[in-house]
Amino acid sequence: MDQMTARLYLCTDARKDRGDFADFVHAAFAGGVDIIQLRDKTIDAAEELDYLEILRTVAEQRARLWAVNDRADIAGLAGAPVFHVGQTDLPLASARTLLGPAPRIGLSTHTPEQVDAALAADNLDYFCVGPVWATPTKPGRAAVGTELLGYAAEQSASAASPRPWFAIGGIDLGTIDQVVEAGATRVVVVRAITDADDPTDAAQRLLASLPPLD
Repeated sequence: MDQMTARLYLCTDARKDRGDFADFVHAAFAGGVDIIQLRDKTIDAAEELDYLEILRTVAEQRARLWAVNDRADIAGLAGAPVFHVGQTDLPLASARTLLGPAPRIGLSTHTPEQVDAALAADNLDYFCVGPVWATPTKPGRAAVGTELLGYAAEQSASAASPRPWFAIGGIDLGTIDQVVEAGATRVVVVRAITDADDPTDAAQRLLASLPPLD
């Protein structure tokens, strides 16, 4: 699929405690998740490559995308189609030099200034805005609220070359309507699907809450 059409982006750990990673990513993709990013600080590089091979296989079967966070070396070795960095991670130009022209590169943003920079940046394909609400997956990161989503929506709409952006942070079925009202059309979720008894149903319900892309 084309990342430009993605609306529902999932970040998950390797689910080592449950031992169901392959079944879980199958279920999430079946529910309509467009991109799954493996983000797990508890596994070593060799384990991450093993889990990414599982993710790649399932994603290709479903014609969906998969992503690597932070580690350009692992992204390159795994052949990831999407690579994501934070504000203090590898610079975008360096990531592009290492990975080449093919992978989509994404960036986290937390302030209006960072949103502006993301809209103007070279070597960037999408960005995330948040965390909208405080979340245990990013301890210590202050919530930005829905106001920054409205700013991102306004600036993106008026940009000469708008690029996809996703709201992130504390988004679930109880809060997704608020981010949509603020102007978001794409979201990144974690626990809304990873903690669900039925990941397929959770993904379907989240996707149904998002507006169609223009």
